[in-house]
Formats: sequence, structure tokens, C-alpha cells
Amino acid sequence: MLALDRSQAALGLARNLGIEHVIAAGADAVEAVRELSGGGVNAVLDFVGEQDTPVQAIAMLAQGGTYYVVGYGGQLNIPLADLLAREISIITNLVGNHTELQELIALAANQRVRLETQEYRLDQITEAFDALHHGTLRGRAVITFS
Repeated sequence: MLALDRSQAALGLARNLGIEHVIAAGADAVEAVRELSGGGVNAVLDFVGEQDTPVQAIAMLAQGGTYYVVGYGGQLNIPLADLLAREISIITNLVGNHTELQELIALAANQRVRLETQEYRLDQITEAFDALHHGTLRGRAVITFS
């Protein structure tokens, strides 16, 4: 497994979670992924979907690979012939469904996934947004009311 991100804090979190290879996102990311994977990966999970991320994600895929877009962001502008020739699949998901939520809860209950969170009180919500905006948020922000 490998992880890409612009944030060094996020890459550190990926390392702590056991991700073997971490790569700083940027202009050289596609080449680094293709080299590490021996020509391309089978799947890319994109939680950003903005700027050049979709183009890079598809370029990282091996023949027959799948590009998973979770959430929403920018635009996808790829020649259809490229997708067809490489047999690339694109799967989108805005938030998941009830069955997937049940599966995630079961995985968490069996300690198969670990959620990294930072708690903020409601009066600290501006700090939470600042951390998200500046890429310093580790995991997910949880706003508490007490």
C-alpha cells in the first residue's frame, strides 16, 4: 500500500497506520507511484478530486485499474479514448450508503480500522476550520458540544 498527500502531517499519520510507502503529492507523484508499483497500481482512492488530482490518479493506474472518487471536487477532463484503451473504470461515491456504514461499524468494532480524530469544542470551531484549511488536521475533526 502507498499513500499520497500534500501534508507532511498526513503522510506521518499514514506511516503510523502502517502504510509502507508515502509520497508527497505534486508534479513527480505519478512517476514515483508508477515506479514503486512496477508500472501502475490497480486502484486509486481519491478523497480530493480537485485541481490535477483526477488526471494524476488516472495516470497512476495500471491497465484495467479502477479510479474511486469519494466525495466531490473539481472536474474530470480525460479523453474517453484513453480510458477505453486502458480499460479504466471510474467509481464514484458521495458519502456511502446505510449498508456500507454498517460494514464500517463492524470493521471498527473488530479493530480492523482505526479512526484518527482531533476533538474541538464548539467554541473552537474556527481553529478546526483553520487546521483543515492549512492541512494540519490529523485525521478527522470532531466538534463536541460540551
